[in-house]
Amino acid sequence: MYLKNVCLVGLALSLTISTTSAQTTPADSSINAIAPVEIKAYFNAQAMLDLTTSGKVISNKFMNSQAPSSFLSSINSTPGLRMEERSPGSYRLALRGSMIRSPFGVRNTKVYLDEIPLTDASGNTYLNLLDPVGINSIHIIKGPDGSLYGPNSGGVIRFMPSGFGNNENEKSVMLSGGSYGLFHEQVKFQHQVNDAYKFSFDQAYLRSDGYRQHTGMDKLFLQTTHEWDYNPKGTLKFLALYSDLGYKTPGGLTQQQYDEDPRQSRPAGGPFPSAQDQKAAIYNKTILGGITHAYKFSDQLEHVITVFGTHTDLENPFITNYELRNEKNVGFRTYLSFQDQHNSMLQWEMQLGVEGQKGWYHIKNHENNLGERGTLTDDDKLENGQHFYFYRAKARLYDKLTAEASIGLNFNGIDFERNTPGETASEGHIDFAKSWLPRLGLSYMATKNLAVRGSVSKGYSTPTIAEVRSSNNEINSDLQAESGTNYEIGMRFETNDRRFIADLSGYSYQMKNGIVRHLNEAGNEYFVNAGEMDQKGIEASLLSQIISNPEAQILKGLIFSTNLTYQDYIFQDYVLNEVDLSGNSITSVPEWIWVNTLSLAFAKQYELNVLHNFTSSIPLNDANTVYADKYHLLQAKASWTGKISNRHALHLFFGVDNILDSKYSLGNDINAMGNRYFNVAPGRNFYTGVKFML
Repeated sequence: MYLKNVCLVGLALSLTISTTSAQTTPADSSINAIAPVEIKAYFNAQAMLDLTTSGKVISNKFMNSQAPSSFLSSINSTPGLRMEERSPGSYRLALRGSMIRSPFGVRNTKVYLDEIPLTDASGNTYLNLLDPVGINSIHIIKGPDGSLYGPNSGGVIRFMPSGFGNNENEKSVMLSGGSYGLFHEQVKFQHQVNDAYKFSFDQAYLRSDGYRQHTGMDKLFLQTTHEWDYNPKGTLKFLALYSDLGYKTPGGLTQQQYDEDPRQSRPAGGPFPSAQDQKAAIYNKTILGGITHAYKFSDQLEHVITVFGTHTDLENPFITNYELRNEKNVGFRTYLSFQDQHNSMLQWEMQLGVEGQKGWYHIKNHENNLGERGTLTDDDKLENGQHFYFYRAKARLYDKLTAEASIGLNFNGIDFERNTPGETASEGHIDFAKSWLPRLGLSYMATKNLAVRGSVSKGYSTPTIAEVRSSNNEINSDLQAESGTNYEIGMRFETNDRRFIADLSGYSYQMKNGIVRHLNEAGNEYFVNAGEMDQKGIEASLLSQIISNPEAQILKGLIFSTNLTYQDYIFQDYVLNEVDLSGNSITSVPEWIWVNTLSLAFAKQYELNVLHNFTSSIPLNDANTVYADKYHLLQAKASWTGKISNRHALHLFFGVDNILDSKYSLGNDINAMGNRYFNVAPGRNFYTGVKFML
C-alpha cells in the first residue's frame, strides 16, 4: 500500500511537471515572497534546489495570509508538520511524528530562535511563548538530524527573529479583535541606525475568552534584537525575550458530553471536581536571552559562538494537584566553519563544533483545594545535562552533485533529589548511553530545474523531565530514549522563473522504544516505551503562480498551492498490560492531511487569501477503539493596503475562520482516563483589524 501511494503521487507529480515545464511564462519575482529561494537549513543559506533533505521556509508574507494572532494555519500548511490547539494558548506540535508523547508543547523536535535553542536542556519547548510579530520567517528541516542539532527524531525548526539580517525600517501598530472576546495588539519598531548597527523591538498583547467554558487566555510578549557589525570581520547579535502567559484548561470531554454540549468544560465526575471548580490553568513567565558572536578570520574561515540562558516560573493548578515549577537553563553553541567556494568544479565546506545545555528544575506538588494550594505532597529537584559534539563536511561537484556527511556524539543524563514530606530523602542518577548520530545526504541536479535527493540518518530522542517526572509525581528511571534510522528519497522541480515549484518526499523511519503517554486511575499521566514503531510517509507539495499581470484592471495575481501528507504509522511490536497492540495505527496520527491555499491580488491593493484543510480520522487510544472524526476546515482573509500620506500607510483586514462551521476536535486528549478525549475547536468565527505603518 505504501509503495502504491508513493508511485501514484510520483506519477501525478511527474505529469504535472512535464505539463508545466513545457509552458513559457514571463519572469516574475512575487512568488519568492511566498516561497523564498533560499533556506537557512544548516550553517549557511543555500538554494532550496541544493538541499539533500526535505525542507521548507514559511515566509512572513505567508504567515500574514491568515489570522495575525497565531502560527497555526501557516504551520499546518507544511506537509509532515501538524500543530494543534486544545484551547487558546495550549499548543502542541509534531514534525513527522505523533502527539502521542506530548500532553502540551513539543516533543521529538529541536527548535531554535536563530542560533539560540528554544528547546531546553530537558527537551521541552514552550512554543506558545512566541508571537508572530517577533518572527520574520520559519525554516524547517524534516527528518532526524541529531548529527548537528542534538537529540531529535522529527527534525529541526528555526524561527528567524525580526531584525536579524533585515535591513528594512518598519514602524507599525496593529489592533484587531474578533469573536469570543479576542483582542490582539502588536507594536513593531525596526530600524537601521547606520551601516553597522540595526535593532528591532516587538511587543504584543493577546487575550481571548475562548469558545468553550473556562478557556480564557492572556499573553504579554516582549522581544528585542540588536545586530552590530563592529568591524568588517566581526558581528555581534543580541536577543532578549519575555513572555507572561496564562490560560485556563477546560479539560477533555467524553463522546456523550461532546455531543450534548461541546462548549462545556470538563464537569465533575466520580471523586474529581470539575476543571472550573479546580481553576485548572497554566501560568508561565519566561525570560530568555542570548548573545551570538561571529568572526571571519578570512573569506574561508569563520568562528561562531552563542551563549544563552532562560528562566521559567510555571504554575499549574490541575484537577488532581497544584504544581509549581522553577526552571533555569544555561548553554552555549560554538563551531568553526571553513569553506572554499572559488573553484567552479569543486566547492566544499566543513564545520566542527559543540553545543551544551544545563537545566535545573525544582518541582513542587500541592493538593489543589478548589484552585488554592493545599498541603505539600511532593518536592523534587532535577538537573539535566546534555552536550554533543558535531562535524559536517559538504562538497559540490561541477554544480551537479552535492554530497554531505555529518556525525554527532551525544551525552545526556539526569540527576534527581526527592524530598517528599513524610518520607526519607533520596537521590539518584539516570544516564542515557552516549550515542553516535550519523547522517549522509546526496542531491543531484538531473537537469537545471530538477534535483533528486536521498539521505540516511539516525534519530535519537531522550525522555524529557516532564516524562521522567510526570504528573504521577514519580521518577521513572526505566524510561529509555527513542532511537531509529530514517531512509528518505525526494525530488524538487522549479521552473526558471519559479512560477511552478513541486516537491515530493518519501521516508521510512523505524523507531525503537517509542514513548507513549498514558493516564492512571487517579487521572495523572505516566509514560512507557512502546516497543517498535514503523513510520512511513509521503509528502508532496505543488505551488503555482497561475496569474501574474500587474497591469490588469481587476485580477493582478493568483497563486495556488496544494500540500499532501500521507502517514502510515503502525505499532510494530507493542504489548501493554498483556494486551498485544502490534499492528494497530499509532495513536493521534491522521493518515491523510490535505491543505490547499489560494492567494488572489486585485487592483487597488485588495487581497484575498483562502485556506482549506482536510484531516482524516484520528485514532485516540492505542487500542484504536475510539477515533476523532475527519473534518474540512475553510478559512479566508480579505485585506486592503493604501497610503494615507507620503510616509504613512494603512492596512485593513477581515477574516473568517471555520467558514463551513464544522464540528471538530483540534487537540485531543490521548489515551484519556474516563474516555475524556475531545476538545472542541471554535465554530464559525470572525476577526477584523487595522494596522498603521508609521
